[in-house]
Amino acid sequence: MKRRDFLKQSTLASSLFFVPNFVKAFENIAKNSLGYKRLVIVQLSGGNDGLNSIIPYTNDIYYQKRPNLSIKKNNLIKATDELGFHSSLKPLKNLYDQGYLSIINNVGYPNPNRSHFRSTDIWQTASNASEYLNTGWLGRYIEKHCKMPYSGIELDDSLSLIMKGKTMNGIATKNPRILFGNAQTPYFKKVLNHQSDAHLSEHNLGYLYKTMIDAKSSAKYIYETSKTFKSKLNYPKNPFGKQLKTTAEFINSNLKSKVYYVSMGGYDTHANQKNRQSTLLKTYSKSIEVFVDDLKQNNTFKDTLIVTFSEFGRRVQQNAAGGTDHGAANNVFIIGENLKTQGFYNEAPNLLKLDQNRDLVHSVDFRSIYATILDKWLHVDDVSILNKSFSKLDFIS
Repeated sequence: MKRRDFLKQSTLASSLFFVPNFVKAFENIAKNSLGYKRLVIVQLSGGNDGLNSIIPYTNDIYYQKRPNLSIKKNNLIKATDELGFHSSLKPLKNLYDQGYLSIINNVGYPNPNRSHFRSTDIWQTASNASEYLNTGWLGRYIEKHCKMPYSGIELDDSLSLIMKGKTMNGIATKNPRILFGNAQTPYFKKVLNHQSDAHLSEHNLGYLYKTMIDAKSSAKYIYETSKTFKSKLNYPKNPFGKQLKTTAEFINSNLKSKVYYVSMGGYDTHANQKNRQSTLLKTYSKSIEVFVDDLKQNNTFKDTLIVTFSEFGRRVQQNAAGGTDHGAANNVFIIGENLKTQGFYNEAPNLLKLDQNRDLVHSVDFRSIYATILDKWLHVDDVSILNKSFSKLDFIS
């Protein structure tokens, strides 16, 4: 054997003694930092009444302001010495007991807007109350860090502002088979086949063609990949349950999508709130519980963070119609396996210190929640997405 070959093989052989340690170290890195993190955002559209969801059952002011609408102490699920869950949120309380839930109270923003549309835009774009943006915070994330439209999926027939970027949008679909079928129609193909450099040089047409090309490619990928997994769990038979079932199938089929957006309407409870909200919260919490079980059974819950918000809360004082009017600060639910602060993240609402409109005062800016998720969960520069620096919270590691 030549000396050069002997030295080469000796060096290779000696290096093998270090392989087990190297592999073990790599496995630790992979376990801790290389997981495919996913984010699921759920909006309770209409303005869920946070005070009747998480109830300050020892606070006399709560019962004084809501003589007919308040949840009585014997009809709720106590969690702490001062706060309890609405009885319809029992499945959510189960997640709380397992350490999978963090509740952030008093979430809002300065100079709150009480219009459904405007406040939803503010939450979806992460803007100031007086600032108007035409891109969503998730859309900007997809555009900067994911590069493919299917990286963000909204479980709806049309795309909300939250998923829109400057030059790239997420994908909206309730049914991947229908989305794929629509992208294969003769008209769709004809339009794409007749594009030209001249067309592409025109800004609006170029953007349109690019969007259509992206949509066709994404539709094929989503449909073919998601066929590999079908959920066997029994989700509630309602539109929200169906959206979460489809989301679970996307996640559990290892679709390379990073962010999902799901919404559930009906929370604008100006009248007859008690029964309406009870039904809505039951639908929400039961669907979420099955969704979490689906992810846990397929080992994807550990890499999934679920955030539930509503565009605003309700007034502390009940109205004459047995409901509540538009308010301001509200609670946000964070669900996951990797929570650093489990249970209640911060103090209960202060009913003695209301704003000039007799609404709850926010102590947590909702964009601090976004900044924390971007920085600590998705591991990207939050300032470049939110266009401003916000303080980080401590609910996830």
